Amino acid sequence: MPGELEGRGERGAHPAGADDADGEPRGAVPGVWLLACTHATVAFPFQSARGTGRFLVMLTLSVPEAFGRPQAVGFPTAAGTGNQVPAPAGARDDLGMSDTAAQDEQETEQLSEEEGRRQLRERRIAACRSAPRALARHGFLGTLRQRLALLETAEDVYDLDQRSDLYGNGVVEALEEKVAGLLGTEAAAFFPTGTMAQQVALRCWAGRTGSPAVALHALSHPEVHERNAFSQVSGLRTVRVTSEPRLPTGDEIRGLDEPFGTLMLELPLREAGFLLPSWEELSEVVEAARERDAVVHFDGARLWESTVHFGRPLAEIAGLADSVYVSFYKGLGAFGGAALGGPKTLVDEAKAWRHRYGGMVFQQFPTALSALIGLERELPRLPGYVRHARVVAAALREGFATAGLPWARVHPEVPHTHDFQVWLPYEPDIVERAAVRTTEETGTALFENGWQQAGPGMARTEVHVRAAGLEWTAGDVKTAAGEFVSRLDAEVKS
Repeated sequence: MPGELEGRGERGAHPAGADDADGEPRGAVPGVWLLACTHATVAFPFQSARGTGRFLVMLTLSVPEAFGRPQAVGFPTAAGTGNQVPAPAGARDDLGMSDTAAQDEQETEQLSEEEGRRQLRERRIAACRSAPRALARHGFLGTLRQRLALLETAEDVYDLDQRSDLYGNGVVEALEEKVAGLLGTEAAAFFPTGTMAQQVALRCWAGRTGSPAVALHALSHPEVHERNAFSQVSGLRTVRVTSEPRLPTGDEIRGLDEPFGTLMLELPLREAGFLLPSWEELSEVVEAARERDAVVHFDGARLWESTVHFGRPLAEIAGLADSVYVSFYKGLGAFGGAALGGPKTLVDEAKAWRHRYGGMVFQQFPTALSALIGLERELPRLPGYVRHARVVAAALREGFATAGLPWARVHPEVPHTHDFQVWLPYEPDIVERAAVRTTEETGTALFENGWQQAGPGMARTEVHVRAAGLEWTAGDVKTAAGEFVSRLDAEVKS
């Protein structure tokens, strides 16, 4: 086929939108200049490092109406055969809508869809903020005044008459000591973001193991949400253990067909439904990594809330790994921030790299204080949230069935943490409109998160249970589910 590259696998070209190692868009051929003519298609033979082939180019110039429809002109290909290209089916004889006008109309429609989604999102946030009842009250959606109110209890966790922090001392050091004690590690380092904390941790381990390869799950946070930062920033290389919606197994680690220096495990695995392995499965995976002379790092952004599922104290869970990252804002409700726990030698080196990565912030007392408050106030409450999330999940399933919803999935059936997924067989926009209407019209926010495409005709959202949700009985959840389903039916029929 003209324009298709030989020797590049099935269908020739690489997937659209990706880049080659040399920075060229995949499928692009440098060095071809276009010369305009009336309307013609030209196949240029060429040879490159990837193989030989023919490059198809359409050359076009506006033609006065007196000339009629532009005709396609065939040029011989490298093999000497004709390459006559017919006019596209349905081509216009008149000069009505130009290609540019059609493109503008398409872009306008696209912008309208995006604007519609943006407005729906704003409606959802506004409705949830004003709703008298909600399963969770996410502080980051509040006003600045509400956020600052979090610090009103700061003197309960730190002596506010102490000097403020400068470049990581003072209250930041106090937070680091607190985290190290909770995780049972020799030391801990505060970082402004979890992305930076893990970049630094894995870079330090790569220097020790001599391998830049990091084995991880295809759905893990660095692979899905960090724009290839491991390779682009830190020179690391990821090795995907599995893409199945579950944690890797010990056999998969043992059978991985290439070496790696570090195994990174996200606990829980958010994209798969906030899933955790059993304690026995986790222990086996860690042991399998040790057999391969690899170190183990836990992406524990939500590790705080994993103790109920494992039935073990936090320090025992963290003790399986060589290093652990934890977040302060996801489960604890702080303004932001993260910490890396591990051996003192690793943490000392991590602090040096923190400086190089731009993480040595002048003052961080608001975030550090909010993290200490979260550890004092929210950490002891997390087991209760997890237990109640199981009540909510079971009631949702029953409520959907009672309301006559033909199919729905609450995943996992018994939540491993206080977060879980809901799947419904409808387009996301339809489900989100129904959810927003339910919140606006009943004052009850059952679904606070947006709905995402999870496959053809399938929508998925995340449900979070926090302090506000403890007031909900199973009956309350079933009633709210019924209100939602009635509006979903109306949206489907409209």
